Amino acid sequence: MKQSIKKGLIAGASTTWSLGKVIFPVTLLVTILQFTPALDWAVTFVAPLMGWIGLSGEAAIPLLVGQFLNLYAAIGAIISLSLSVKEVFILAVMLSFSHNLLIESAVASKVGIKIWVVLVVRIGLALISAFVINLAWSGGSQQAKPLGGVDVLHTEAVNGWWDIILMALQAAFMGVVQLALIVIPLMIGIQLLKDYGWVHRFSKWMAPVTKALGMSPNTSTTLASGLVFGLAFGSAVMIQAAKEDGVSKKDLYLAFIFLVACHAVIEDTLIFIPLGIPVWPLLLIRLLTAIVLTMVVAFVWNRTTPAPKRKEMSYEH
Repeated sequence: MKQSIKKGLIAGASTTWSLGKVIFPVTLLVTILQFTPALDWAVTFVAPLMGWIGLSGEAAIPLLVGQFLNLYAAIGAIISLSLSVKEVFILAVMLSFSHNLLIESAVASKVGIKIWVVLVVRIGLALISAFVINLAWSGGSQQAKPLGGVDVLHTEAVNGWWDIILMALQAAFMGVVQLALIVIPLMIGIQLLKDYGWVHRFSKWMAPVTKALGMSPNTSTTLASGLVFGLAFGSAVMIQAAKEDGVSKKDLYLAFIFLVACHAVIEDTLIFIPLGIPVWPLLLIRLLTAIVLTMVVAFVWNRTTPAPKRKEMSYEH
């Protein structure tokens, strides 16, 4: 067991270092941007387009906050506005598909996934889902009534750029610490599961699911981690899986596409409960979208990519 813990610790520290080099500077930049006019300019730019997806101009604020920051900050912005139930539900669906874009897209690049693929899929799913919900749902015009307080990230009072930079450094450092606190124990646990044969058993149990989604059985650990811990932390497992388990490029892309639509599905669904919207439809939309999208991409990939040719064997007589 000691050897397993040591190997997991080394793998976790290595992965934390690799992802931390991305998370630290991006978090630093995004935190500083909160104190500049950049966010207000972006809201002014997108406000006229919001009507196409059933949202008022002020709904652009939580939408953009969620894109640049996270779901907790976006929920804090939603609570501060007077929005209808339909608007809040549309925002919840959009933000579930597309939030924290800068950090999670940068992390994806460390796995080998092209950033433009992540952005197109996530923003595309958010816009298409909002457009469909706006057309299909004629109700929800009553004002949303939050059920209670939400634990959101508050911006502290700051005086001058020195305080802003210190706050940004603190946020960036804590982001890496949070990453380490999750990734290192996760890697140790996975190493123990591998050494005791549970990963192999889990892969066998998940084989029908991964096969239906067009992926190999060795992708099961990556999917489970992403579903529970989220896209960034699921990426940590992806990096290790690509090194040790021989996960193919195709399976990495398919797994990432699935997790783009359906990562941290339990946490990301539960945190919307205080907004007073139905969360079961939100959960089902994410699950069904992830399953259908991944199966379609796998089908197209298999049809457009020729199978590897077998080497012909020659015999000398």
